[in-house]
Amino acid sequence: MNANPSFGPATGIGSLPGGDAGEAVKTSTGSFEDFPFLPELPARGPGADMIGRTAGMLVDLYARVEPSGWRIGDRPGRDTKRARSWLGEDLDALEEYTQGYEGPLKVQAVGPWTLAAALELRNGEVALSDPGATRDLAASLAEGLRLHLEEVGRRAPGARIVLQLDEPSLIAVLRGHVKTASGYRTHRAVDRQLIEATLRDVIGVHGDGPVVVHSCAPDVPFALLRRAGAAAISFDFSLLTERDEDAIGEAVEGGTRLFVGVVPGTDSRLSDPAGSVMGVRTLWRRLGLHPGLLAEAVTVTPSCGLAGASPAYAREALAHCVRAARSLADNPE
Repeated sequence: MNANPSFGPATGIGSLPGGDAGEAVKTSTGSFEDFPFLPELPARGPGADMIGRTAGMLVDLYARVEPSGWRIGDRPGRDTKRARSWLGEDLDALEEYTQGYEGPLKVQAVGPWTLAAALELRNGEVALSDPGATRDLAASLAEGLRLHLEEVGRRAPGARIVLQLDEPSLIAVLRGHVKTASGYRTHRAVDRQLIEATLRDVIGVHGDGPVVVHSCAPDVPFALLRRAGAAAISFDFSLLTERDEDAIGEAVEGGTRLFVGVVPGTDSRLSDPAGSVMGVRTLWRRLGLHPGLLAEAVTVTPSCGLAGASPAYAREALAHCVRAARSLADNPE
């Protein structure tokens, strides 16, 4: 039994291999009866990748593919149209396979800081280099996400929508590690309060709906994300260090959900399900947390997206997450 109806015991991160939207959604909904997700299929090409997909959601801002990456332009071109067309196909498939579904359903988009570190301005520098451009981009993203969430709500009217914001570049933005176009320098670190405020504004577009922030990079800023309003934080469990443990304990005690990535994202030999979550149990004991909190506080996921995996392994990895979550719930000690 899921103790928190806003989330399920296991789900995927976002990306899957292949290019068939129907097959991908069928895999997601078939694997996670309690918490399916809208898959992303970057193998289809530019516009299906995480940056292009989210760029296609922007309002009054458009992006096109250049040799150096995605660049903001003046009008919607073929790259924007292709991104929107693929998202439409994905939503069609989602609508077909979620008829009558009434549980939590997760959709993903790139968060404002990773988007600002990826989308280029006309001069070739990323939007992060210009505070005004970064502010406009965040506002456009917030409005685009609001419209996207409304559309998903129309397609799956019985579902409780969970929004995941992917922020793999957040630590690089915080620490001033994002490189300039020349590659010889880095953009200055962004003030933590500004980062938090911008995230809070974007998270706020989901109203009372839960938002999870995902990063498969080291040193996830748990406290900052909680202050910004994240109801859940998704991370690669293998990258945790001792200095993260206090923040983990505070998050659990504060009611924040943990999406723990314990299943490798590329083809690997999988251990038994109980072995996959042994580290989570060990951490729980070390922090002195009540074992009964495990099912309430933890959602089991792959460590990151599965786009680089084989289709057979991707299906097995998702099934393994379900079995590992069941192991946690049945044997919390």
